[in-house]
Amino acid sequence: MATKHKEDGLLEAQRAKIQPPKMFKVLLLNDDYTPMEFVIIVLQRFFSLENEQATRIMLKVHNEGRGVCGVYPRDIAATKVGQVIEFARQHQHPLACMMEED
Repeated sequence: MATKHKEDGLLEAQRAKIQPPKMFKVLLLNDDYTPMEFVIIVLQRFFSLENEQATRIMLKVHNEGRGVCGVYPRDIAATKVGQVIEFARQHQHPLACMMEED
């Protein structure tokens, strides 16, 4: 909270207008090589999804080419994208993960 001086010497509290952070969708992209079971593991491990919800998103990725894993502020979304890509590379899968503004 900032303060503002008035002519009579008293201070008046001034509310700063805080905007909510921009949100970003984290997306998985389909490829022909990453096993469906691995995608489910990624969704459960990095996005804390239950098996049924992870399976639903995995099928959306498989059938439509991409699927939303979650919506987060920029820093969290970027971290999750990095974690997913690193995990996929460690397991020698070309799984692509990206973020885009919501």
